[in-house]
Amino acid sequence: MSTSTSTIWIVVVAAVAVLALVVLVVAISKARSRRRQHQAEEIREQARLETARVERREALGQETAAKARAAQAEAEVKAAEAARLQEQAAKHQSEAATSREQLQEQWERADSISPKDKKAWGDESSHKTDAETYREDAPVEATNHRDAR
Repeated sequence: MSTSTSTIWIVVVAAVAVLALVVLVVAISKARSRRRQHQAEEIREQARLETARVERREALGQETAAKARAAQAEAEVKAAEAARLQEQAAKHQSEAATSREQLQEQWERADSISPKDKKAWGDESSHKTDAETYREDAPVEATNHRDAR
């Protein structure tokens, strides 16, 4: 063989080697790209599953917050009702005390006009109204005094 033929063979072998090397690099690159795509898809699937879990947690959190707001509103309504009832009770107690004082003044005035025998009427400082006598004799019942004045 001549040198030109051997040079041609060397060039052909080198070209084939370079071509094989290029094919190998492209194959490795494609394999790496497929692995990365597969890995990215797995990460995306995990993210989809976690997104669903997070959305459920958010919904549960919103539901719980709504329940808390409703309970707070209910507590505020009950507190307002309690304050109103306390105010009403204080008003009734004040009116009763005023009425009690007026009754005592009536008893004292009546006694100053015409004193009665203490044995017949009892101690003049312990005069009882018909309502008090009735309350002492009547059975205790649970009643709604909301509209009582």
